[in-house]
Order: sequence, then C-alpha cells, then structure tokens
Amino acid sequence: MANACMCLCFLMIFFYLSSERNFIKVNAEMKTWCVAKPSSDQSTLLDNINYACSHVDCRLLSSGYPCYSPSNLITHASIAMNLYYQTNGRNYWNCKFKNSGLIVITNPSYGNCYYEYT
Repeated sequence: MANACMCLCFLMIFFYLSSERNFIKVNAEMKTWCVAKPSSDQSTLLDNINYACSHVDCRLLSSGYPCYSPSNLITHASIAMNLYYQTNGRNYWNCKFKNSGLIVITNPSYGNCYYEYT
C-alpha cells in the first residue's frame, strides 16, 4: 500500500512538472505587450514616459504621427512603456515600471496607431 502511494505521488509530481514546462513554453511563444495600469496616477505615467523615452526612440508620440494624443496620458505612457518592453526582450521585469505596468495578450493597437511587437 505504501509503495502504491509513493508511486502515485511520484506520478502526480512528474505530470505536474511536465505540464508546468509546457505551460511556460506556451507563454514564451505568446505575443505580449506592456501597457500602463489604468489605476496609475499622472505623475507615475509621466515618469514612465520620461524613463522609457530616455532609452528608446519614442518618435511615435510626436505630433504628426498616428499615436500622437497629448490629451491621453495613459495612452502615451502605454506606447512608451511597450516600446521599452519590446526593445528589451519582453521580459516581465521590463514592464514593471514601479508596479504601474501590465502585460497583456490582446493587441492594444487602435486606429492607425500600432503598438510595436518585435
């Protein structure tokens, strides 16, 4: 009886670890984007824009480009944060932004404004 229980426990652990590896593999292949959390305050969003744009080319946010929307700070921050996230390898830590970033699996692009995916 003890051997059967040990065998069953071993099999459960084996299947858990096997499924865990497959889960991680699927997520690694999934397209992801980084956006600002809706609960972020304006000061945090501005800090995120300044930080991200000091490391990546944020020309998309300039006047005359399809993503230019100066009255929508959360959108501007999301675009800058995503550019940073994509450029730096799509690691979860590249979307932290002091806990104001959110990784999403739905493409946040809208109209003619396309969120980069590399």
